[in-house]
Amino acid sequence: MTLRVAKMLLVFAVALFYAFVVFNNTTDYDSNYQFVRHVMMMDSTFPGNHGMWRAINTPALHTTFYVVIIAWEALAMLLCFGGGVKLAGALRGTAAAFHSAKGVAIIGLTVGLLQWLVAFLSVGGEWFLMWQSRNWNGQDAAFRMFTVVGIVLLFLAQPDIEEQA
Repeated sequence: MTLRVAKMLLVFAVALFYAFVVFNNTTDYDSNYQFVRHVMMMDSTFPGNHGMWRAINTPALHTTFYVVIIAWEALAMLLCFGGGVKLAGALRGTAAAFHSAKGVAIIGLTVGLLQWLVAFLSVGGEWFLMWQSRNWNGQDAAFRMFTVVGIVLLFLAQPDIEEQA
């Protein structure tokens, strides 16, 4: 039972993290919007780099990209909360029942992992060369969150055994 509770609590913890992220990105919209805008404009990458043709200077596209990021975070949050609830409902069931309840949480954690890997590390980091910026480089934070969410996913995916009386 201890490992099941730990798995459920960690899924809820990831959901809480995403709840704070969504809250911050909607109540202090401009702070992270500026981050997205500067990354997409590539205005603080190395001078003379040959990737500047990738820069996007269209405010409507900055807004679209940022809104998609927030929606993606909200989806991960909702799926993780829903997955945590399903896990809570299956805590006292059989190992097979608990395992079956993992699906929504696994999807939520995967959605979160994809965001950090695709949107931040790949698109932001490599396509828009975010790694070249001193001021607008979020790769360390993205890697940290990819790692945290990935560890929770690996732990959750571990098989469960029947409890001994």
